[in-house]
Order: sequence, then structure tokens, then C-alpha cells
Amino acid sequence: MKKSVWKLYGFAWVTLGFFLISLVGHWVFGWFAYVNEQTQFAHPVEFNNYLVEMMRDTLENWQSEFLQLLWQVGGLAFLLFLGSPQSKEGDDRVEAKIEAILAAVDPKNADKLIDEIDREYSGRHTDPRWVRGARGKE
Repeated sequence: MKKSVWKLYGFAWVTLGFFLISLVGHWVFGWFAYVNEQTQFAHPVEFNNYLVEMMRDTLENWQSEFLQLLWQVGGLAFLLFLGSPQSKEGDDRVEAKIEAILAAVDPKNADKLIDEIDREYSGRHTDPRWVRGARGKE
């Protein structure tokens, strides 16, 4: 059964919802504050002045908060997805250890089982040191 796009990206949809609610709230309450300030000083309420003020405030918030978090969370996730050296060091090492244990426990069937697993999970990267050392291949 194929999952819907709503279930596959549920976290993203909830995050987008929170973002839109907070952005709309920022602009609505900003309007009330702007009208109150303009009225208090007997200045005319003009939408163009409000727009400039709110764009400045919104971009200021993005720069100081959202972009910083976006880079820390999104950038890290992106680099992990791309497979930066820092994100690969654990997986390759663990995989090589598991293959070495399998070869020690069942030397006759280890290669066959590892090849089956590799076919099932295509795209796997094999550690060259393991290929040379534990399997005895050159």
C-alpha cells in the first residue's frame, strides 16, 4: 500500500502549518500595534508604511532566528543526506565489523549471505579494506 504525501511528509506539513500560523499572527498583531502607534502620535495609518515596517521586522527575524536554525538543522540534515565524511564514519565501520563477525561465525556461507543482502539493499558501499583483508580478495 502506497502512503499518501500527507503521511510521508507529515512532519514537514506540521512545520509548514506552524510557520504559516506564526507568520500570519506576526503580521496581524503587527498591524494592531502599528495602528495603535500611529493613532497615539496622531499620524495617518498608511498601509505602505506598515508594509515596509513589517517586511523589515520579518526579515530581521528570519536573519537572526530562522536562518540560523535552518542552517543548523536543515544544513546538517542535508549534509547527512549527501553523505559527508562525518556522517559516513559510523555506518561503514559498523558494517565492516558485522561482515567480519559473519565471516568468522560462518566462513562458508558468509560471502553468499553478504551478496544476497547487497542485492536486496542495492547502492551499498563496501569498505575496500574489508574486501582486501577479511575476504582475502585482491
